[in-house]
Amino acid sequence: MKSMGIDPGTYNMGIGLVSSVDDELNYLDSQVLSPNKKLPISKRLYEINKSLVDIIDKWRPDSISIEQPFVGKNIKSALAIGYAQAVAMICAETFSVPIHLYTPRQVKYAITNYGNASKEQVQDMIISLLDYGDLSISLDASDALALAICHIYDRDYSDQEYLD
Repeated sequence: MKSMGIDPGTYNMGIGLVSSVDDELNYLDSQVLSPNKKLPISKRLYEINKSLVDIIDKWRPDSISIEQPFVGKNIKSALAIGYAQAVAMICAETFSVPIHLYTPRQVKYAITNYGNASKEQVQDMIISLLDYGDLSISLDASDALALAICHIYDRDYSDQEYLD
């Protein structure tokens, strides 16, 4: 199974790809899409869309897991993340790839066995799980890889889609 994780954002969108063969996780790719912050949001979303379509077309994942936006005090930021999430969903649907949504807490629990883990704790666990020697992996990329792994773990326990 080839699993893709997407950590949505309009400034930085994390992308991570992991394969699973006989319960062995294998790192495939990770990157961060970072359109020019000075562009209007519509143009940033367009740039993200173009890049994401190319990535999905290249890797042809079996599933795409997207983090559900966390709504905090900054409504404007939450809306922007929601827009990026929608772009990711449209790109997945363009290739008929099943979409799965996970909350940050679900991902943290799946990776660290602790739902309140810090981003750095998740990053350390991803480096360990994937035997990823490059310690310079960004938090956005490690969050995306965590989403991909979360779905691999989740499919082992349930066939239920989180998108209703």
